[in-house]
Amino acid sequence: MDYSEDLKIALNILREGGVILYPTDTIWGLGCDATNQDAVEKIYKIKKRRESKSLIILVNGFVMLERYVKNIPGVAGEILDVSDKPMTIIYHEGKNLAPGVCNEDGSVGIRICNDDFCNELITRFRKPVISTSANYSEALSPSYFSEIEDEIIRSADYVVKYRQTDINKNTPSSIIKVDDNGVIKIIRK
Repeated sequence: MDYSEDLKIALNILREGGVILYPTDTIWGLGCDATNQDAVEKIYKIKKRRESKSLIILVNGFVMLERYVKNIPGVAGEILDVSDKPMTIIYHEGKNLAPGVCNEDGSVGIRICNDDFCNELITRFRKPVISTSANYSEALSPSYFSEIEDEIIRSADYVVKYRQTDINKNTPSSIIKVDDNGVIKIIRK
């Protein structure tokens, strides 16, 4: 399926500080420029979520990851090399991101995305994109586009058409925390 029109419109929305509703390598997400504080605040309002609860961001590869994490422990790279499913890693300290993206302790959850649409979007945008589940805070994450609340859909500045009819059941990524000294903690399998 051709998603070139979706990419063009989504890029314009991200550049203008807007919010997109888009398919990721896991579930449908609400996204915005992870370096734009006003855009990040819009995401919190849509989700009715406390700003003290951090957000996950997507990057297109290791080079971009290095621009937004202060220190990447060697074990994190090893985990990414062997992981066979989407893996979000919480790093000790993020950098160059909007306030509200990182946790209160400075840590940040980042996933190197493995999805053609998302990678092309992030590559063209040249910045990380927020990826938070398209639901209200504390509600179940939708497995399909058809499970997303109408109000969430209406709150986005643009809803990507690509994969709206996809019936493959998707699940959120695994999440691990890697400390600077290499200690690993599983947050979500």
